[in-house]
Amino acid sequence: MLTDTAERVRHAVYSALARTGALPAHEALADGLGLSLPDFADALREVAEARHIVLRDGEVEMAHPFATRSFGFSVMGPHTLWWGGCAWDAFAIPHLVPGAPDVLVATRCPSCGTAHAWNVTRDAVPAGEQVAHFLTPVDRIWPDAAHACENQLLFCSDDCVAAWLARTGRPRGSVMSLETLWRLAAHWYDGRLDSPYERREPVAAAEYFRSVGLRGAFWGLPDDGEA
Repeated sequence: MLTDTAERVRHAVYSALARTGALPAHEALADGLGLSLPDFADALREVAEARHIVLRDGEVEMAHPFATRSFGFSVMGPHTLWWGGCAWDAFAIPHLVPGAPDVLVATRCPSCGTAHAWNVTRDAVPAGEQVAHFLTPVDRIWPDAAHACENQLLFCSDDCVAAWLARTGRPRGSVMSLETLWRLAAHWYDGRLDSPYERREPVAAAEYFRSVGLRGAFWGLPDDGEA
């Protein structure tokens, strides 16, 4: 459980990213909260230690589903352009941000470089035969969440996944359809723009993963179906 000050900082970070796709300087955020810069920095570290955000060199790198740098996914809403932290996060943004129920998610296939874009809404699965590949099992996402997100990617097909894995020497993780990805993203971040917010730990979310059609040890579930 975060302290009151840390929760205020967490909520300010998320609110700014949801509204504008970017973060003001620490000084501006601290001033808006009536905090000294050292107190703000301490609270920001507390938020990161509780795994609500990812810091890099003291700056917010990720506040899932938002990122402050490119992870390979752009998400264009009616008035705002965001960086999505990964395939999962990019598809989650229209479900989370009240004023962006319909967005354009764009990326490139990591294997062949083909550009892809989808209209992602809250109401229906986007059209397409592409697949997502997640490299890192959910119980290993932390402490290096940025690395895990850099490897939650969208490919033209399973053939492109196989070619990319062969070229990079990485092990096969979990492959899913756009439909499963959309269902996974739809409610994962529910409540994250509210305050207070209690973070859902991926390793403790087996029932949610099962409900969206995921199976197997990768997701902390019995291996009795597609994973």
